[in-house]
Amino acid sequence: MSIELSREARKQAISSIERYFREHMDEPIGNVAAGGLLNFFLKEIGPCVYNRAVADAQERMLARTQELDIDVHEDEFGYWKAAVRPTGRRT
Repeated sequence: MSIELSREARKQAISSIERYFREHMDEPIGNVAAGGLLNFFLKEIGPCVYNRAVADAQERMLARTQELDIDVHEDEFGYWKAAVRPTGRRT
């Protein structure tokens, strides 16, 4: 599964890479090179980030489902506990 960015997200990512190089590296990077670097990161490192995000979401979902019985629990066979018996009659 390849990680794809929307056109706008890709444009912003490339601009961010260009800015990073301007501000932190000795030489600036061009638009085409920044796009190539972005492709490399998406293919090489993107799956690690994606898999970690999936694992984190899975952990949260598991924790929530483990509490489901507490959140929506209903007492069973409660009719006789809650029923009001008429005076003088046995039920």
